[in-house]
Amino acid sequence: MNSLKLLSPLQLSLTAIRSYGKHNKKFLYKDGKKYENIIYYPRTPDHVDPPIEPAKLFRVQRIKPVKGNPYWEKRLLKDLGLDGKQSDFAVVKNIPENNARLWKIKHLIKVTPITFPYGEPTSEDIKHTILKENGECLVTKDIGPVQSRLEARDTFDEQPKRLDTDLLRKDSRLKWMNPW
Repeated sequence: MNSLKLLSPLQLSLTAIRSYGKHNKKFLYKDGKKYENIIYYPRTPDHVDPPIEPAKLFRVQRIKPVKGNPYWEKRLLKDLGLDGKQSDFAVVKNIPENNARLWKIKHLIKVTPITFPYGEPTSEDIKHTILKENGECLVTKDIGPVQSRLEARDTFDEQPKRLDTDLLRKDSRLKWMNPW
């Protein structure tokens, strides 16, 4: 009997410590800033987000096989031109319609924003444009002929002691016939 009386205060204290209620998030997180429907909690009170400029174009590459997917996902991949080889890629505009399509097949593709570190290409630069795998679109401008290299080529052609094919052929034949 005495052991029951000794254990009863212990049981009461355990039930008092346990609380399975819902915690009050408004009380815990009261320093949040609201952006439309999202509450954002910055690390420091004076934190300012850097300005972000969204990419105009996306490089989309398929990373999973087409086989075994439902017909609507296959149709979306075909519309984007990604139903061929896995290494093929497509360039897509960053507009809401395309973003909705990409969201439906996000588990099958890899989306990389395209950046232009040296400026956007013009219609004359199309031949000199390279799109890398990391999304960098590089424009290699055509610099044309360099005058000093043209002058060096002309002086080489005018030299009488230059190594042309006839001279090399005669010299190698003589060495073959008379090696010592």
